[in-house]
Amino acid sequence: MPARSTRAASLLALAAALALGAACSDDEPGSSPEDGGGDPVEISAPIVFNGQGNNLDAYSSEPPFEHQRVISSAAEDPEDGLDINAQLCFFEDGDTRYLIAGEDTDQDGAGEPGWGIFEVTGEAIGELEATQVGKLTTTFTGESNPENYGCGVLSDGRIVTGDVGNQASGPGTGQLIIWFPPFDSFDVAFCKLDVGIGTAGQILVEDDDSILITSSLGRTPERPSGVHRYSPPFPTGPTAEDGCGRTDDTGAPLADAVDRSLFIDTAEGLGFPAGIVASPAGGYYVSSQATGVINEYAADGAFVRTILRPPDGDLLDADGYELGSPHGLGIDPDGNLYYADIGIVRADEQDFLSIGPGDGTGALRRITFDDEGEPAAPEVMADDLDFPDGIGILVPR
Repeated sequence: MPARSTRAASLLALAAALALGAACSDDEPGSSPEDGGGDPVEISAPIVFNGQGNNLDAYSSEPPFEHQRVISSAAEDPEDGLDINAQLCFFEDGDTRYLIAGEDTDQDGAGEPGWGIFEVTGEAIGELEATQVGKLTTTFTGESNPENYGCGVLSDGRIVTGDVGNQASGPGTGQLIIWFPPFDSFDVAFCKLDVGIGTAGQILVEDDDSILITSSLGRTPERPSGVHRYSPPFPTGPTAEDGCGRTDDTGAPLADAVDRSLFIDTAEGLGFPAGIVASPAGGYYVSSQATGVINEYAADGAFVRTILRPPDGDLLDADGYELGSPHGLGIDPDGNLYYADIGIVRADEQDFLSIGPGDGTGALRRITFDDEGEPAAPEVMADDLDFPDGIGILVPR
């Protein structure tokens, strides 16, 4: 199923739930380097990557938010285009910079859904290029839409990804998977850590390699909605000797055991957790698209404050929320917060099942903070977007 329609279906499932209950970049900021003459060399502002309409776009993080299309969709460029979506994660190997992104080109035909590995060059808008060098592909249960989303990189270079899983009914079938290098091929070894997550979302890898992942439609007391933490150690390879001796229902390798716990619950308006990033204060920002909320949490997961919520009296209608529906999150070295406004609307005020992303109702938005840490009103960096769902921040060298 094409990425646009698969993800739209996920919001219909979320609508049913409402009716019932109604980064990855590790680059560090640095001072301006000096050239041989001793004069400062200007460093470009961080670059915000976003997938929308199956295109990969990039924006300067400062007004006027200059734009470059880095990869065009297969519909826009049938010969060389690729369908890009989901969370976007940068990592480096030596002097080479790579990007992990959802890539499900020709999913209705011979293409396989998965996560593309791209070599990225360029340090400023207008110079960026991304070349696919590998792809992570796995198996999905029969009841699941093969809908990739989360990504992250462990300290030793292993990659982790999450896919959404079954969203319509029954137990969650979202997956959390660990992948083993090398990644410059289209046949990469993996081990599934978990295959029962309820609508898995964005991933954040912490300094100790703990993995945080959002779950917006948990359906059992053992697996409620919220942010879940998976603690190391994790398998080091795809075999029993590596800690991956079981298999799932599809015959794919599955970890012998996993240490999972609920870290943040859905109180304080966080009804459907979707995005998560680290905050400058050492805690976390977490978004909830269906309620239009972004909350801040302390390092121990305790609620601190609400950063974004719909204004009083602003109800979800055919125009969506005034401040949007925050899905994927990103944060730059200066602490500016970015969110992919996925553009949820309620086409029929009498029908919860009419909730979902509208055509061209998405946006990319930025929140800055003053010297006291108070958030400013969100700025629109780009609008009229089609299903923008994930964000990645590139810090120029």
